[in-house]
Amino acid sequence: MKKVLKISLLAVLALIIVFGVYTWNLFGPMVKGAMSVKKLDDGLYYMEYKGDDGFDELIKKGGAASAEEMLGFVINFLSKGYYTPDVNPQKNSYGCSTLTAKSNEGHVMMGRNFDYPSGTAMILHTIPDRGYESITTFNVEFYGFGKDWLPEGFANQYMALSGLFFALDGINEKGFAIADLMAGDNVETHQRTGKPALTTSTAIRYLLNNAANVEEALELLQGIDMHSDIGSAHHYAMSDATGRSVVVEYVENKMMVTETKAVTNHYLCDAKHNVGLIEGDKRYEQLCQRYEQSNGMMSEKEITKAIESVSQAGNNEGFMGTLWTMVMNLDDHSVTYYSRRHFDKPFHFEMTRKK
Repeated sequence: MKKVLKISLLAVLALIIVFGVYTWNLFGPMVKGAMSVKKLDDGLYYMEYKGDDGFDELIKKGGAASAEEMLGFVINFLSKGYYTPDVNPQKNSYGCSTLTAKSNEGHVMMGRNFDYPSGTAMILHTIPDRGYESITTFNVEFYGFGKDWLPEGFANQYMALSGLFFALDGINEKGFAIADLMAGDNVETHQRTGKPALTTSTAIRYLLNNAANVEEALELLQGIDMHSDIGSAHHYAMSDATGRSVVVEYVENKMMVTETKAVTNHYLCDAKHNVGLIEGDKRYEQLCQRYEQSNGMMSEKEITKAIESVSQAGNNEGFMGTLWTMVMNLDDHSVTYYSRRHFDKPFHFEMTRKK
């Protein structure tokens, strides 16, 4: 009897161990990612993730043509099919600025402001099983979990892993950088050619995973069907370590590429040049003037001051202003963040993989 009981207990223990190993293999990287969340400043959090980021599976399934479809895939990926919450992506417009220049030491620098009525920034440092290491940012309010939602407590920290599929800007280990900005109108892009479908913010993560430079990013964009997030027009500011800097825009579902060092919230391509430029908005003009006055040579401090000069203060009408500012060094593959115009509190991050 004792021998039978001992064998039974050992069998149960073996099953528990096997189940535990299986569960850890399934959820372990995500649990580690969730547990890595740190609050850095008011409105700024940081998370690290290492493992399968789900993009191979997403592309294999044909992608997703809307934020709703994308969220369905994301929740299935995070829960492995065990949970389906009711979430609704937020729809609102945002104003942003970018500027790219070289330093006197020859480094290529890209500065970026993200301006939005409300929200909290999540910095996500990702080392995927396949693809380039990257550091990206996302407004957690866009997840659809509620306006006052914060990545605090394990459940919310776990759900913040949704950022694996959504980004508003970022840099990868090759020195390729990209930022999403609102373009000059509300004309959505919906390409339907049978290629894998990606939304604006999901495509950013896809490009950072796979593109080493602007040229490769443009080729990758030609291989997908682009679909606008949040019911509006978008354009991408993209730069790389060679110093090339472009804006990618969509007109009548066709991709337009324009060489430029500065981008704000109006079209720059010939087909819609200056559409959306609001009278009195001098951000683009100011950035261009700063660039020209320096002959395109700006130190990290100077490009930070330039992008700071066009950051937006909040007001009493519910507009929070610039939620985050980032200055990316495309040569040493690092980025410095500032939350909510706290330019006296820098947070610096570097890639872990060597060149």
